[in-house]
Amino acid sequence: MISLLFAMDRNRVIGANNDLPWHLPNDLKFFKEKTTGHTIVMGRKTFDSIGRALPNRRNIVLSRNDVQLPAGVELIHDINTILQMDEENPIEEIFVIGGGGLFEQILPYANRMYVTLIEEEFDGDVFFPAVSLEEWNETSRTKGIRDEKNPYDYYFIQYDRVK
Repeated sequence: MISLLFAMDRNRVIGANNDLPWHLPNDLKFFKEKTTGHTIVMGRKTFDSIGRALPNRRNIVLSRNDVQLPAGVELIHDINTILQMDEENPIEEIFVIGGGGLFEQILPYANRMYVTLIEEEFDGDVFFPAVSLEEWNETSRTKGIRDEKNPYDYYFIQYDRVK
């Protein structure tokens, strides 16, 4: 199963200057809980923004170029590799975690989306592609806890593709 996991603001902003434009620790905790023990796939710029392999996950970076990556990080060159991994083991959940270009390429093949929707507007230069919600069922929505460390209203929303 190919799942997309990302946070976005109400205008679909997902990044700014190769970073997140917000600080939301509960979203990072959600990300860790969902992806630990699974495969995560990201574009090279997303990997550069993280700066290291994330522990207890299979880390895969998609890049058109041959780039130097640390030990334990795999390099692939096109989304067909992701589709082949999904075909060979459809029960395994593969998490695509960004960025915008990779989301746009893989969206037609995704089975699930985990969206942290932040009810704010941020300046950004990377956006999640427009999605027709007619193709998706909202299967869960949980309001996140707003506090001094998580200063925004936000929701954890799961969408599953309509079969």
